[in-house]
Amino acid sequence: MCARILVLGSGGREHALAWRLSRDPEAPEVVVAPGNDGMAQSFRCVTVNEREPAEVVALARREQASLVVVGPEAPLAAGVADALAEAGIAVFGATREASRIESSKWFAKEVMAEAGVPTPAAGVFTDAREAVAALPRMGPPWVVKADGLAAGKGVLVTTDGEEAAAFVRGCLETGRFGASGRRVLLESHVEGEEASVVAICDGERHVLLPPARDFKRAFDGDRGPNTGGMGSYAPTPAVTPEMERDVSTRIITPVLRALARRGTPYRGALYAGLMLTAAGPQVIEFNARFGDPETQSTLPLLTNSLSMLLASAARGVLEPGACGRSGHAAITLALVDEGYPDQVRGGGLLRGLELAERSVLVFHAGTRRDGDAWRVSGGRAAYLTAWAATMTQARASLETALHQLSGSGWRCRTDIAERIPNDTGVA
Repeated sequence: MCARILVLGSGGREHALAWRLSRDPEAPEVVVAPGNDGMAQSFRCVTVNEREPAEVVALARREQASLVVVGPEAPLAAGVADALAEAGIAVFGATREASRIESSKWFAKEVMAEAGVPTPAAGVFTDAREAVAALPRMGPPWVVKADGLAAGKGVLVTTDGEEAAAFVRGCLETGRFGASGRRVLLESHVEGEEASVVAICDGERHVLLPPARDFKRAFDGDRGPNTGGMGSYAPTPAVTPEMERDVSTRIITPVLRALARRGTPYRGALYAGLMLTAAGPQVIEFNARFGDPETQSTLPLLTNSLSMLLASAARGVLEPGACGRSGHAAITLALVDEGYPDQVRGGGLLRGLELAERSVLVFHAGTRRDGDAWRVSGGRAAYLTAWAATMTQARASLETALHQLSGSGWRCRTDIAERIPNDTGVA
């Protein structure tokens, strides 16, 4: 039993994790570090540098945490999970080496090749001239990716060859993404519908959470640049039960075995970003943690004990029956800075979030309290999540909540979950 759980992070995903863990039958105490002003309304927040392993270990000891749940990718890449495990503290989160499946897209491609996992063909480049010269062989359309972590903004999909070349040069010559852009991948473009599937893994076994669909483009109609995510819904009917079994056996299990053979077993949340093609699912990317904003849509759909599920995975003895699925549906909408993702200015004013909470969940990310309102202090400020028996009912609740909001300097998409076939609320 987890008496006290420390959730590491400060975004909407971590707010959703803290909210859901606190609702478990065991009623664990949930502490968030560092958290944010919105989370502090419901949870005790403690200051910490989440990327400093020694600081996190010291905090976990002071708090006598029975489980640490690492939310963001950066602490994993910094080795926070390694340090906690070495200190004898139970941690749900991948090791630094295992989390390379997200922090290096080329490493992920190598693992998938070894595991026989379907994924688009790609080449890796460190020289801008060589990469630009290779563009005619790869498109159009072109898919260009910075190799490392770039907060969801290191991917360009375009039919404009000049734009593709400029993105390559921005990565390799002008340091647009710093060390994360020192290598770029040129990837074959594949057509289909996107889906996100998260597996809770204990190093050998896994269990899948409800499949979700997220929306990465900044504007309605999937226009504009890629972002960290503008909204999501779950479950997506595009991933049938048969396809879930296919993803489990042909993608997640082989990858877990490949990582174990490399001496770096994977314990944590393994996110598979899929393209559902005519030939079957292909992996577009792996993330070494829960998705954002998919987590905000999937967690309200879980029944029973999430803390028991995560703790069992952390111990290497997964209890897949610890959590179930409610059969309901959920939609999440991101409220973002007006200039997000490329020209975030901050300082926008969000009014009415407390009124919105009468009909939806509100998960805070880049916000700070300003009297009776909230200031936008980051690219993605907050998330509205509605869940109900069907998508149609959830969307109605979301629209009711939106009508309660006012202010300036923020925006959102209006077409999340607008058209979903087979609207039953059941995957």
